[in-house]
Amino acid sequence: MKKRKINWNYFLIAPALLISVSIILLPGVMTFAYSFTDWNGLSPKINFIGLKNFIELFQDKIFFKAIQNNIIWTLLFLTIPVCIGMLAAMLLLSRKKTRSIYQVAFLIPYVLAPSVNAMLWLNVVFSPVSGVISVFRNMGIDISSPLADMKTAIYGCAAVDIWHYWSYLTVIYLAALRQVPTDQVEAARLDGCNGWQLFRYIYLPNIMSTVSLMFVMITIGSFLAFDYIKLMTGGGPAHATEVLGTYAYSFAFDSMKVGKAAAVGLFISFFGLIASTIYTRLSKNEEMQ
Repeated sequence: MKKRKINWNYFLIAPALLISVSIILLPGVMTFAYSFTDWNGLSPKINFIGLKNFIELFQDKIFFKAIQNNIIWTLLFLTIPVCIGMLAAMLLLSRKKTRSIYQVAFLIPYVLAPSVNAMLWLNVVFSPVSGVISVFRNMGIDISSPLADMKTAIYGCAAVDIWHYWSYLTVIYLAALRQVPTDQVEAARLDGCNGWQLFRYIYLPNIMSTVSLMFVMITIGSFLAFDYIKLMTGGGPAHATEVLGTYAYSFAFDSMKVGKAAAVGLFISFFGLIASTIYTRLSKNEEMQ
């Protein structure tokens, strides 16, 4: 009889599989189950209430306001930091000697803790007493902190997060741009292509897979937005900066309605799943071409 060979691949992937099941699959299943209950996070008694949490969410105007703010946040991050990061990456591409110095300098806001960045902006920029806002007010310019206005608060929070995030995109795009074949670039230059044509017809097609991936990651991250909004406004004023993350947090830790917070969490996952599905479709189309 032939002896069966031991497939060591299963032993090699077992630790990663165990971690994935423990910290991703099981919490995901539990979140789905809790969304149909009225569990408060402390009581051992859990009551099944069906779709009540979801019905109450759809009847809550704040829920739709949170979704609207998440969409605004996503649109802002898919445009402003992407354009700044791509422009900075293209400029750094030609600076071979000083490229590393610039990257380190740009990444300082990204490596700082969100609490530090939020404190800097609240006290150095947005403060009407000691910040840049106070300087303009002393000059006679009637200006107030954007965080105090319901119409501009979400953009004020986004500005801080964009300031912290664009340098990360710069590093990612620069790494992708450096992988573009030099023979294509040199041939395009010999043909008389200017900077914009070089980017549009040579660089961008070669890094499109990276750009698509970052679009998906930005979309998922935008619907997970929480830290800067919680630190700077807490979702205010009057829920003007409420997003799904802070909305779920308020249910789980302020109102002790973990079941309803889990229901909000499912919506966050739903939007992330849509973005992942779109990226998968795009990747398959690229492979077929």
